[in-house]
Amino acid sequence: MTSPTRPVLHRILQALGPAIGPGSGHEALRAGLGALVGLGVAGLFLLSPSADQRLGLYLIAPFGATSVLVFAVPNSPLAQPWSAVVGNCAAAFVGVLACMLVPDAALRIALAVGLSVALMIPLRAVHPPAGAVAMTAAMNPEATLQLGFGFVLAPVLAGTLILVAIAMIYARATGRHYPFRQFDDPGPHGTADPAPIERLGLTRDELSDILQRYRQSLNLGVEDLARLIGAAELQAASHRTGPLTASDIMSRDLVTVTPDTRLREVARIFRQQDFTSLPVVEAGDIFRGVIFQIHLIRRAQEDAFRHDHRLIAAMARLFEARADQPTRADEIMQTDPPTAAPGTPLGALLPMLASGHCDAVPVLDGPRIIGIVTQTDLIAAFARESLRASPA
Repeated sequence: MTSPTRPVLHRILQALGPAIGPGSGHEALRAGLGALVGLGVAGLFLLSPSADQRLGLYLIAPFGATSVLVFAVPNSPLAQPWSAVVGNCAAAFVGVLACMLVPDAALRIALAVGLSVALMIPLRAVHPPAGAVAMTAAMNPEATLQLGFGFVLAPVLAGTLILVAIAMIYARATGRHYPFRQFDDPGPHGTADPAPIERLGLTRDELSDILQRYRQSLNLGVEDLARLIGAAELQAASHRTGPLTASDIMSRDLVTVTPDTRLREVARIFRQQDFTSLPVVEAGDIFRGVIFQIHLIRRAQEDAFRHDHRLIAAMARLFEARADQPTRADEIMQTDPPTAAPGTPLGALLPMLASGHCDAVPVLDGPRIIGIVTQTDLIAAFARESLRASPA
């Protein structure tokens, strides 16, 4: 017989466990290195040997917490530039004011933090480290009063601006978005259309209303909600795609290139075969990567900017054999594209090919490529399934 206390104990243990999903080692390294770089650069400005401490040119502990947000969770509304800069500065102002008006230490600290929280919400600038900014000021009244409201400008404003600026540069350099993308930002092709996965038929106001209704506006941005809803819809659709697998719909007679194939030959194959992607393999069909047409175009653009700024001339150079500038397939191929196994369900391929970032998914049997599923293959498969499901 099961003890009645066991389910209760299990729920308590679950509630006390981690609420965040497992993170990758790559992301942990990316975030940690970002915080190191951000605080290191801030330290160069605020802790230089010639820095005058009376001007507030020093680091404060809350900057460590701000670094966690802007580098580890750059998509959080709490980490955005407005929240970080305005939240920290508002809390610093309240902390200085508390030092001027409240002599009792316990009351001063409590008031500084409480009033800072109350002020950040109407300012739409909730930033958890700001509570620590107010507390830092209230716990050090002598130093705070010596700086006066200059404490708001330095170190608080100066340090926060440095961290936000470094976070913007670092996010772009490491493939992340900071500040987070807005709902009406141009799509992946520079047009007004959002990415295919985000075309929900819901307006910004409707998505904002959902976030407010479920009290999630501090945890998620409107654009991120659109992406999550779109991904959830695709995942749900994948449950209704029937028993087809990647091996049932993939192209098997592949045209491939080797890592040392010249780009002029790659371009010729693209023109002749009308492909949008080419697998790169070594002896024995060992998969090494894939080249999409956009990779070739970007290489030509880079060459144009380095030389005479004419894209047509750059493409011509790529098609010529040049001993002084080898251009090979392995220089532009993508080595980590989404891949599938022969038994991967059709539905699992749907999110990969609907994102707009991938035109084809290689199908691997161990290290060997045995086929490729293109967007055309997927559409044809869905069309056949739809016809079979239609009533006679």
